[in-house]
Amino acid sequence: MSIVPAEAVSGSVRTAAETVNGPADGAPAPLAPRARLLPSLAAVYRAQLSRARVARIPLLFVATFQSVGIMILMRGVVDGGDEARAVVAGSSVLVVAFVALNLLAQYFGQLRASGGLDHYATLPVPPAAVVLGAAGAYASFTVPGAAVTAVAGSVLFQLPLTHLWVLVAVIPLSGAALAGLGAALGLLAPRQELATLLGQLGMSAALLLGVLPADRLPGPIGYARDLLPSTYGVEALARTFDARPDWPVVAFDLAVCAAVGVCSLAVATWAYRRAAVR
Repeated sequence: MSIVPAEAVSGSVRTAAETVNGPADGAPAPLAPRARLLPSLAAVYRAQLSRARVARIPLLFVATFQSVGIMILMRGVVDGGDEARAVVAGSSVLVVAFVALNLLAQYFGQLRASGGLDHYATLPVPPAAVVLGAAGAYASFTVPGAAVTAVAGSVLFQLPLTHLWVLVAVIPLSGAALAGLGAALGLLAPRQELATLLGQLGMSAALLLGVLPADRLPGPIGYARDLLPSTYGVEALARTFDARPDWPVVAFDLAVCAAVGVCSLAVATWAYRRAAVR
């Protein structure tokens, strides 16, 4: 029969007790590590996509019909040329603005007013994952509507369909820029009604400054058009309707749109942190 020292037995008992009840000296047990950004982003994106699918699809049809109706109205005023390109490109990006800017501003405004941000604040996920996941889910709903609008407008104004593949870049970049702006408006607005109003005003700005040809706008309003995040996506899409598009300029417009998208999503992430701690 072996003899075990008393110190070893007491040490084993103390270690087991600390494992069950925490450290004996009263120090708090270490928390689990926070989830990484990419897995958290994927989880939030899937959850938001599933939640918004039923509620947002009818509104996506409304956004598409609205843009197609605007092009039909403008067909009686615009015959072709640069003005027709601006109308088709602006109407296509308007679908993105309706969903990614307007609806996302309303969603985050409602989430803040109802205390829903407290739920996300308790989750071990980075704030950027919440903002990017929601923005990506809302922007995803714009893909079919923007594509249908671009094809319908090209047929209506007899524009070439050859380079509409550029929508693969225009829709996500414009969607990121507008979704970041919409999320920031919803999170920074002190009241839910104000968030809804700001979202509607942002969509109206995208309508007036994006659909109307730039050379028809007064000077000061033209400067405001340059500040709108979706303008550069509209310009990139409009240039591709030329017989020989200037691809370096198109790439520059898309790069500016991407940079604006990164900045707007960063502001939205900061606004989420600010709203979550209040």
